[in-house]
Amino acid sequence: MGMSKSRGCFGYPLSILFIVVNEFCERFSYYGMRALLVLYFRNFLAWDDDLSTAVYHTFVALCYLTPILGALIADSWLGKFKTIVSLSIVYTIGQAVISVSSINDLTDHDHDGTPNSLPVHVALSMIGLALIALGTGGIKPCVSAFGGDQFEEGQEKQRNRFFSIFYLAINAGSLISTIVTPILRVQQCGIHSQQACYPLAFGVPAALMAVALIVFVLGSRMYKKFQPQGNIMGKVAKCIGFAIKNRFRHRSKAYPKREHWLDWAKEKYDERLISQIKMVTRVMFLYIPLPMFWALFDQQGSRWTLQATTMSGKIGTIEIQPDQMQTVNAILIVIMVPIVDAVVYPLIAKCGLNFTSLKKMTVGMFLASMAFVAAAVVQLEIDKTLPVFPGGNQVQIKVLNIGNHNMTVYFPGETVTLGQMSQTNNFMTFEADKLTSINLTSPGSPVTAVTHRFEQGHRHTLLVWGPEQYRVVKDGLNQKPEKGENGIRFVNTLTEMVTIEMSGKLYENVTSYNASNYQFFPSGVKDFTINSSEVAPSCSSGFKSSNLDFGSAYTYVIRKAGDGCLEVKEFEDIPPNTVNMALQIPQYFLLTCGEVVFSVTGLEFSYSQAPSNMKSVLQAGWLLTVAVGNIIVLIVAGVGHFPEQWAEYILFASLLLVVCVIFAVMARFYTYVNPAEIEAQFDEDEKKEGVGKDNPYAEVEPVSQTSM
Repeated sequence: MGMSKSRGCFGYPLSILFIVVNEFCERFSYYGMRALLVLYFRNFLAWDDDLSTAVYHTFVALCYLTPILGALIADSWLGKFKTIVSLSIVYTIGQAVISVSSINDLTDHDHDGTPNSLPVHVALSMIGLALIALGTGGIKPCVSAFGGDQFEEGQEKQRNRFFSIFYLAINAGSLISTIVTPILRVQQCGIHSQQACYPLAFGVPAALMAVALIVFVLGSRMYKKFQPQGNIMGKVAKCIGFAIKNRFRHRSKAYPKREHWLDWAKEKYDERLISQIKMVTRVMFLYIPLPMFWALFDQQGSRWTLQATTMSGKIGTIEIQPDQMQTVNAILIVIMVPIVDAVVYPLIAKCGLNFTSLKKMTVGMFLASMAFVAAAVVQLEIDKTLPVFPGGNQVQIKVLNIGNHNMTVYFPGETVTLGQMSQTNNFMTFEADKLTSINLTSPGSPVTAVTHRFEQGHRHTLLVWGPEQYRVVKDGLNQKPEKGENGIRFVNTLTEMVTIEMSGKLYENVTSYNASNYQFFPSGVKDFTINSSEVAPSCSSGFKSSNLDFGSAYTYVIRKAGDGCLEVKEFEDIPPNTVNMALQIPQYFLLTCGEVVFSVTGLEFSYSQAPSNMKSVLQAGWLLTVAVGNIIVLIVAGVGHFPEQWAEYILFASLLLVVCVIFAVMARFYTYVNPAEIEAQFDEDEKKEGVGKDNPYAEVEPVSQTSM
């Protein structure tokens, strides 16, 4: 066993610095790549939203399933150090492969800006992702456990602090990368044709992964490294299997009961192994309720971002896009971890409360469930402001008069009179089977019947411009525009076709007295030009939209003004969002506080309660709860479709509350152990018996739950 005397710094081993820097670079690399994935799938590989989301979640779940593999390799075969180095190499290659897969010119032989064979790019990116999942998952349980290994006996306080610093490095890496990589992506680059710069945006994370690997190897001489102890998982599985079989064989009254079900393995296995397995199974049993926390936690990226799209991003003078709200979590973590560590815990200790790890985790679950109650309250506020869209058997209609006559329209039970260039204030809702007749007329003209098969569950606009002249347009908007964008469509009242270009998007050949489809734009003022053959060359063809907010929709009517030039009149179809995104801050704050007391403590607890030869295995078990949490979200999102979003939030909050109570009860019956003491005791006994086995682990890992 190669042990070198570790140099110290502020009472910490110096080797810790290399481990923390390595973790920062690795997380930067991982989150930076992950932030681009869905966009890369959609825009470069041209997949639809559903496929992109499914592949993305599968990849994330895989990243949290492979730690089991990494832990097995580390604890039973290569040791933590060599496992981290070899899997980091795999990881770096994976990052490089995905960067190469996004190079357009790789298969773009005719230089037209689109790849000639997409399957090559798809295959490469899938190979890249598989290598990354193996790499990031494989090293994850080893790095944190390897960091814990660096501390001597009597350094419990420093070690607990290390797990906090480690968690801080994770979040600092993810925060900086989620800000930086999207900026790199929008740069233009390419050899023959310019395109969004995915190779650069993926390349920077790849380079950082290489840096992480180099930094880690540089510290090699300072690390404490322990030899792996053979195939530990195999032994564990056999021992458990034997205990169950043996118990089953001796189930008659003749055999006395044993204290613990694992004691039935005593005939064949030594007591040290049995007591180690007891420690692990006790902790694993505690893990059963934990995935519920992660199921809620991981919805920040999906559900809460969707919630932000129905809100207004104007906070003071700055404008925030919905997907930028996720960085609130990482920013809060970077602020909260030091505060909780240096202020909150010491205060609680001063009050004489014994705030053990499991109590902290229970509080963390409670806070996360309150965060979802807060989200539900915000959702109720939003619902008050949302427009009502038609149900399955309803039809909604609004009338827009684009002519020079006053028009009267007769609906069943409702009559509408409109002056020129005006619209009904809101959509009228009809049951589809009751919508028997619609008639329109203008003063001094006969009545015209409107014949149209209205699609159920949709909004329609009835364009009218003369006594017998009308057209029904299906709006195609059955919800607020996604991602907080704004829908714009044009209605042409000229006799010729027109083409409009707005912020790089084309509305081609809008025919006379017809409406274009909606196209979507982020907030701000948009410039647009109208190309029409009917206008004198002296007229201006450039126009400006009004200042667009978030989640609105407008119809722009193009018509001739008195001077023969064009003018544009704006009509509101869907009002902009009014509830401010700042209202989401309380739910993010609650969830972050929950995460700080739950996640940091969980890492530290998993390390402290594990026997020396199973540290990585328990860290992997902890990460497995994250994977299961992700799977729960996929299932719930797939199965349960709630008519009301707030109801789904309340359901999740109450599920976690129930789980929190169960966990609190389980925690009451858990007795904290000190693996190092137990192992030292076995060594003593062995010495007395004169066996004197050489065990390097005897006095390595101290653990203190009581002194915390």
